[in-house]
Amino acid sequence: MRAVWRAARAAVRRRRLQTLVIALVTLTSTAATVVALGLLDAASAPFDKAFGRQRGPHVTAVFDPAKVSAPQLARAARQPGVAAAAGPYAQATVELPDGAMNFGLGTQITVVGRAGPDGPVDRLDLWAGRWATRPGEVVLNRQSDWTPDDLGKRLPMSSGGPELTVVGFAFDLSRTADAWVAPRQIDALEPTATQMLFRFPDASSEDRLRAQLGTVTERLPADALTASRTYLTLKHQVSSSARAYTPYLMAFGILGIAVAVLIVANVVSGAVISGFRHIGVLKALGFTPGQVVAVYLTMISVPAVVGCALGTLLGNVLARPFFEFVFMGPDAGVLHDDVSVAAWVNAVTLLGMPGVCVLAALAPALRAHGMSAARAISAGSAPRVGRALGIQRRLAGSRLPRSVSLGMGLPFARPGRSVLTLAAVVLGVTTVTFATGLATTMDRFGNAGRDAYQVTVYASSFRHGKEIEPQHDDRELDALLRELPGAGEVTARSSVDVRLTGSAHQVTLEGRRGDRLRLDGVLTDGRWMRASGEIVAGSAFLRQNGVRVGERVSLEKGGRTERVLVVGEFMESNARVVLSDWPTLTALAPAERPIAYHVALRDGADPAAYARAARAADAGVTPDVRGSNSVTQTIVGSASALTLMLAAVAALGVFNTVVLNTRDRRRDLGMLKSIGMTPRQVTAMTVTSMAVLGALGSLLGIPLGMAGYELVIPRMADAVDITLPPWMTDVWRAPALTGLALAGLLIAVLGAYVPARRAARLTIGEVLRSE
Repeated sequence: MRAVWRAARAAVRRRRLQTLVIALVTLTSTAATVVALGLLDAASAPFDKAFGRQRGPHVTAVFDPAKVSAPQLARAARQPGVAAAAGPYAQATVELPDGAMNFGLGTQITVVGRAGPDGPVDRLDLWAGRWATRPGEVVLNRQSDWTPDDLGKRLPMSSGGPELTVVGFAFDLSRTADAWVAPRQIDALEPTATQMLFRFPDASSEDRLRAQLGTVTERLPADALTASRTYLTLKHQVSSSARAYTPYLMAFGILGIAVAVLIVANVVSGAVISGFRHIGVLKALGFTPGQVVAVYLTMISVPAVVGCALGTLLGNVLARPFFEFVFMGPDAGVLHDDVSVAAWVNAVTLLGMPGVCVLAALAPALRAHGMSAARAISAGSAPRVGRALGIQRRLAGSRLPRSVSLGMGLPFARPGRSVLTLAAVVLGVTTVTFATGLATTMDRFGNAGRDAYQVTVYASSFRHGKEIEPQHDDRELDALLRELPGAGEVTARSSVDVRLTGSAHQVTLEGRRGDRLRLDGVLTDGRWMRASGEIVAGSAFLRQNGVRVGERVSLEKGGRTERVLVVGEFMESNARVVLSDWPTLTALAPAERPIAYHVALRDGADPAAYARAARAADAGVTPDVRGSNSVTQTIVGSASALTLMLAAVAALGVFNTVVLNTRDRRRDLGMLKSIGMTPRQVTAMTVTSMAVLGALGSLLGIPLGMAGYELVIPRMADAVDITLPPWMTDVWRAPALTGLALAGLLIAVLGAYVPARRAARLTIGEVLRSE
């Protein structure tokens, strides 16, 4: 084995270019695979870990206390089909006055009466303060955005109910309540529902959970169950952003592995073919056929292991900030502690990628196994013509320059090597095509409706921790914003928290008033509002609540109920958002005022200048100039980086092929130079040989990239429960396809140019001396 290792180490040092290519290919592929597999695991693992620690409820059920009593619910919870249960807890819906507290609770919250944070189900994380044990105290469900001074603050009720003192902060991943009070306090808040929390033996699917809940409630009075939610719905919401990133990262990971396999096979095949004389020498020195194969496998394994190790390290470094960006939102804090690249991901990449490289190298390495020493030495020195000469003779009769006709025939001299190189170019073009479509769609997604307005003026501002109201009232502020230089259209917007009748879910009803009630480019079904009592709902709202366009739903707030018609669907991943006109919003909240004004500027107007003018006109407003979409930037940026890496790797494969071809045909190059071929013609001939493969790569790679786009984009949209408008996915137009047709040529020419120039500088004396 010492002799094998010494021979392999010498080969690694001698073939520096091939060693570098293998290391770079495996590094890039491994890094992409680590991030993709890590994100795939992280899409569910952090939630499952946090949910398991808290013994979260598989089903949160809400009952009507007028139809079922607490003892009846307690008896139902003790049935054999229930693994564990907590409750019954009295539940109240409480209205908060606007701007009363800055805890981010909204204006309508769910309060539950509960004796403590622990229990057989839903063990709350009481991370600040203490539990509410006496009347007049409340614990808020918050994970972040607090200061020690917030403990002891008062939480007033808009309905004239008792003010509550904040004595603690707890976190409940299951979101069973916005706040908790002592059981003795809940009666003063006039509870209207009873909450039960269940864990079941089989939580594998939505259908199984619904069936087990049905068994529990079958002996209860009819219509006693008013609402229920399974933890799978919550899990889907929490991990949806991670699942949106996973399909395209997996696509890049698979492409990277495929490119690595092809180029490693090409490198080893070229090393075996160009090293026939070396193989013959090894065998003449006494190396057995198995030892010769071991030399070449070791030669591949060394850079592959180094590349995989560095790629795994790089993947872990890149994954952490990427995961932190993906897992944003109210549950980010608890999930961040559980988000990391799993050990199995690192193990798979560290062991799997070198194994893939060795398997790719095994077939060409076995070619050296049965070759005798004499045959290897003679094959290493004999000239090789292959099929190239016949094709070059046919092309010689054309009007093409002789350097071009000769170059077009060269790929046929080594058809196996050319096929592997072509496959790498095809995958490079596939990657570029897929990434171009992805970037175009994400750019359109991020900018959808962004041209409707350029500045948002919020009707409040904060200074030194205090909220400052505008100096002008609603109508005055609206008129003021229209009069400022550059103003075109002004649209007032307000949002109010309401409830969907028969559901425990909150709904954010967003009403608009003014010049532009529609959001251009985001409507996916139906139409926009035309009259009062009509709403347009987000895609996620319709999917998660089982509502369709054309159906009616009832919205309620503070004793008022409004039955509305869903007339359209728009692209929106927030499952709470629905849009309406101003009369529909004020029917539920008559005193509601605009929280912001969207301003569309005239052509040529400066958004920053308008924002400064608005701030100078009223110190109580906060103008905001629209910036770029961070999600779009992340996806487009990461996809562009991965595309450049894989395209560069494909170009390295072409580079390696040209180097091998040049080494094999040194005698031919010397003969061509001796009869008058100039260095420029040698360069043109060599580049043309790869340009042929680049053109074929474009023809084959573009359809594959388009197919990958059609496969991945719908899965990314489904992951966040949105429907994309057709114009966002209509990306394959003639100009784009024309540009993509040049991708294969560019990859091939860039990879071939440097070694072609090097071959052109070879002198006749150098060639003859090497022979």
